[in-house]
Amino acid sequence: MLMQSFCGIISARIKVSGERRTEGENMLVYLDNSATTRQYEQVTEEMLRMVREEYGNPSSLHRMGLAAEKTVKKARESIAENFGVSSGEIYFTGSGTESDNTAFFGAAEARKRKGKRIVTSSVEHPAVLEACKKLEREGFLVDYIDVDRKGLVNMSSLEAALGQDVILVSVMAVNNELGTVQPIGAIGSLVKKKTEALFHTDAVQAFGKVRMDAAGQQLDLISCSAHKIHGPKGMGALYVKKGVQISPLLYGGGQERGFRSGTENTPGIAGFGVAAKLICENFNNRFAKMRKSRDYLLVGLQEEVPDIVINSPEKVIDSISGAGESACCASVLNVSFLGCRGEVLLHSLEQKDIFVSTGSACSSHKKGSHVLSAAGFSPAMIEGAIRFSFSEFNTIEEMDYVLFELKKAVKSMRKIIKKNK
Repeated sequence: MLMQSFCGIISARIKVSGERRTEGENMLVYLDNSATTRQYEQVTEEMLRMVREEYGNPSSLHRMGLAAEKTVKKARESIAENFGVSSGEIYFTGSGTESDNTAFFGAAEARKRKGKRIVTSSVEHPAVLEACKKLEREGFLVDYIDVDRKGLVNMSSLEAALGQDVILVSVMAVNNELGTVQPIGAIGSLVKKKTEALFHTDAVQAFGKVRMDAAGQQLDLISCSAHKIHGPKGMGALYVKKGVQISPLLYGGGQERGFRSGTENTPGIAGFGVAAKLICENFNNRFAKMRKSRDYLLVGLQEEVPDIVINSPEKVIDSISGAGESACCASVLNVSFLGCRGEVLLHSLEQKDIFVSTGSACSSHKKGSHVLSAAGFSPAMIEGAIRFSFSEFNTIEEMDYVLFELKKAVKSMRKIIKKNK
């Protein structure tokens, strides 16, 4: 009853607000936060401070070098806190992609004498899937586990693939297109029960949006990125569990304790640290704001726009450990507008300063979505799919505006398509 009442209130507010808005009143609404986020002001200020004042090389032995090293250490601690690990297990990289690549190529090189089989899911990010293709060309065998209609990994298929020759298992914590939260804890238990493989997760979309516990989920390797949590672009990190040995990608001066050579990007690291600290401290508030915008838009779409399919799981959770059935991250909502072309709808909304996406920004130039295809969606549903992805900066007023303009755009597009048939 409470949910019905809540939905009714939301629907009424949508209708009233929509009627009040007049033509020509554009409002900038950014709903592509899974692609990248607006940088926190505190992050920018800290990065500028590093550039202007604390620009020493952290490997230098003088006072300026030691000051930079102290800042790097502080950032490492902030990231570690989000995963419940020690700062000595965090290594900085140049991106989430580099973190994924390091996990795969590093594990493959270090463990190739133990086996040549890798297990992953069919809905991973290209940073994982392309790494797998390269390893396959080098003689490794990769099993791609299927998913259900909501993008949830088939646990029976996963268990069947776990033989003693498996050296690495990787399943992303939160899917970047559907927002599906995978049962990482259950997967980790299964992996450790049946194999001696390393367990890795691409947590780029999960970091700061669902709570994670590396030890509780039996993770050996975690990849994350700064620019998805209001930090700087060009910064990533990789958690490597103490005692786990994987080979580095880069060799040289021995930075990052010999794991990633190359002078550290201290402004980027400092900014990453500030963002990681803020998301850890303000998690509950951020989660509530994202969920409020997502729920409001979801109910509005269901009430106001006919012939749509909600592709993302509707249940929203705030912790990886709570996943088991189909559940979604608060930051993502994927919807198919039947009878529309997603790309055309995207550009129509763009004309009104509303920014959404049709899928992953990293694969936007490829035809169709491999995620929706793997989940069994029809070509028409894939063609009409739009991903809305939220941040704490989104508001209910913005959602009203999106609904108002989206209804018009969908109605107009369907009318044109019907006329041309």
